[in-house]
Amino acid sequence: MNGEFFSRHFSLEKVSEGIYAAIAKEGGGSVGNAGFIDLGDQTIVFDTFNTQQAAEELKSIATKITNRPVTFVINSHWHGDHIRGNQVFQDSTIISSQLTYEKIKDLQPTRIRQQIDNIQDLTNYIHSLKAQMRKTNDIKLAQKISFLSEVETSLPTLELVLPKQTFKEEITFHGTKRSAKLFTWGGGHSYCDAVLFIPNEKVIFMGDLLFVNSHPSFFEESNPEQWIQILKKVGSLDFQKAVPGHGPIGTKKDLLEVSDYIAEMIQIAITANLEEILIPFKYQNWTSPEIYQQNFQSLKELYS
Repeated sequence: MNGEFFSRHFSLEKVSEGIYAAIAKEGGGSVGNAGFIDLGDQTIVFDTFNTQQAAEELKSIATKITNRPVTFVINSHWHGDHIRGNQVFQDSTIISSQLTYEKIKDLQPTRIRQQIDNIQDLTNYIHSLKAQMRKTNDIKLAQKISFLSEVETSLPTLELVLPKQTFKEEITFHGTKRSAKLFTWGGGHSYCDAVLFIPNEKVIFMGDLLFVNSHPSFFEESNPEQWIQILKKVGSLDFQKAVPGHGPIGTKKDLLEVSDYIAEMIQIAITANLEEILIPFKYQNWTSPEIYQQNFQSLKELYS
């Protein structure tokens, strides 16, 4: 099946029976990971990517593999790379936590409107990058051009679609083949982060609480200590595979690595009197290394 399917936005991986991860490709319109779960008589899609074109391909393959329309769509948190494909799933029941719904409703319209109003600036910027590209074969620059071009393509028809149903702590979906539990233990990466646990298959979808072989990103809203506590609690569940918000499929070991990373960053931010710090050797092969300095600055401000 995977050999027949190709998307420039994501690679499709069968995680377990009836469970698929859509792992974002560099330069595509996905940015964050997504996935879908065949419950037997219902289908759940977890997160909807950064663009409609990526979401369309996710919907298409989910419908093809499960042989039914998508029943439920989950938004793990409010960030654009996990919710901007919602409009493709308007025939499904889109679900998020109550707080995530409020943040999407309050914060996304201004962001999207500004991007749509400034589309000409984006087009000009892409042209300038292409001029640079003609002088170099920099693969990172090529990926950046590709990613921005996907955003440019999406903006003229992009519309914000809000979740139709909310929950405060948890929801359980009972299917004829398997069940899934959607829950939140508060916010770590964002104001509120939800995860989806499929106990029979021992698989969990983590959203941006988990980054695998990639620097996790902190924002002004992030709560580092609570993030560590959430990861610790999730780590006590009985699962073998974890689908992260960014990076390849991971295991419990990857939850521990992110916890250690956050704890180390907090300690460095509290004690270091430097403007910049070197990335520790064990994280030097992780993707998005530029985020390390941003994280350091964010935590210095938080703990100063």
